[in-house]
This record gives sequence, structure tokens and C-alpha cells, in this order.
Amino acid sequence: MNAQSPNDSAESAKESAKDAARSAERSAPVRALARGGVAVVGLLHIIIGAIAISVATGAGGGEADQSGALHQLAKTPGGTIVLWSVVIGMLALIVWQLLEVFLMPITDEKRKWAKRVVEFGKAVAYVIIGFTAFTFARGSYASSEDATQAASALLLSAPGGVILLAVIGVVVIITGGSFVFRGISTNFTSDIRVPPSPYGAVVVTLGVIGYVAKGLIIGVAGAMVVYAAFTTDSDKAAGLDGAIKSIAGLPFGNVILFATGVGLIAYGVFFLVRARLVRL
Repeated sequence: MNAQSPNDSAESAKESAKDAARSAERSAPVRALARGGVAVVGLLHIIIGAIAISVATGAGGGEADQSGALHQLAKTPGGTIVLWSVVIGMLALIVWQLLEVFLMPITDEKRKWAKRVVEFGKAVAYVIIGFTAFTFARGSYASSEDATQAASALLLSAPGGVILLAVIGVVVIITGGSFVFRGISTNFTSDIRVPPSPYGAVVVTLGVIGYVAKGLIIGVAGAMVVYAAFTTDSDKAAGLDGAIKSIAGLPFGNVILFATGVGLIAYGVFFLVRARLVRL
């Protein structure tokens, strides 16, 4: 009987790990919970969009970001139960995204690693949302804006931190640009089963409007991070909430902010639909 070489053993272990990951990915409970996580992302963006519209119309509003949306959920009857549901949904979505990174079927190595970075970035975003929801569910308060400013201040105080913060800002701007491109090119449709018209046209329109609006807001947030780096003022890095509310200071800012809020609501509705149509 021939003994397995170390390379054969490593390859066998790798295949076993992949088989286990594929089994988890195909699991009905994981798929159902992942769809729930996608729906949660949609719900949060609808709330963020509504907050942006309330700011634009002078009706007040809280933080126009994930923490503001979760704070609104926390104040509703049964909010704690909803928040724990958000935590579970985000956890399932994080697992799904990491499995996507691990099981990427693309054969082109360069394209595969680019796709892996994108999918891993999504997982990180869901970790942030899940952790914030967990904080609220436990009865505490977490501010995304405060966290962004604190992280920026920490970087600015470190050697080379100004350059690193500027690079991060540029990466965020590029990310925003990718959202805009994804919306205009409608290549997001490759991830979903587009229903026949007229419903398909409505879904695609919601996706285009939503991705463009989301991308523009991310781009503004990235620009604010770059500005914080060049002015060495961490308060300028105000995150998504600061980016949305800074629009109000522009000429016709309230009109633009109102349109942005509508766009974010469209993005949220698209994700609610996407929860049903996404290819899992």
C-alpha cells in the first residue's frame, strides 16, 4: 500500500474543505437566511433614503446611514426582535459571501482575484452592519460617523497616516464609481433572474437608479475622506451620513438630496426584490 505524499494529503484536505463548503452553500437554511440578509440590506436603504428625504424637506431626521436606520428600527415596537433578525440575516449573508470567495468558479486567475476582492469587500460591509445591529440589539448605541472619524483620527496620528487615509479615500471613490458603472451598464442583472416584462423592466430601472444613487453617495463619502487627509482634520471624514447631509449645502442641495433619497429608496426596493430573484 502506497503512502500518500504530503502534496497529495494537502490536495485531499483542500478538496474535502471545498466539498464541505459546497454542501454549506447548497444548504436550504443557509440560502433562506442569506435571502433574508439581502432583504435586510434593502430595508435599511429604504430607511436611509427616507431619512435623507426628511432632511431635504426640513422635517428633521437622524443619521442617514446604517446606524441611523438601525436606530429607527430599535425605536419601533418589537424593534429588539427585528434587530436580532438583522444580526442573524447578516451572519448568514457573511457566510454566503465568504463561501462565494472560496468557491469562485472563474478560471481566469486575474479576474478571479479581482472578483474575490469585491466579494470579500461585501462581506466586510455586512460585518459592519451586523456588528452595529448587534450593538443596538444589546441596548447600546453605535454611531457610524463617530467610528469613521475615530478611525480617521487614529490614522492621521500615525506615521504615513495622511497618505494611507488619502489612499483609502481614493479607493472609496473608485468603489462609488464601480457602483455607478454597474448601474449604467446594468451588469447587475447577471446576478439575478430578471422576470419577463413589464416586471423585468421595472426591476432593471430600480437597479439602475439605485446603483447610480448609491455610487454617487459613496463617491462623495470617499471625497470627504480625501479632504480629511489633506486638511488633517478627521471631523471631515463623516461617512455616509456626512456625505448625504453635505449635499444639502450645495446649490439646489435640497432638491438633489431629495432625489438622492428617492434613489436610495429605489436601491432598497431593488434589494427587496433581489432577495427573491438573486441566483444562490
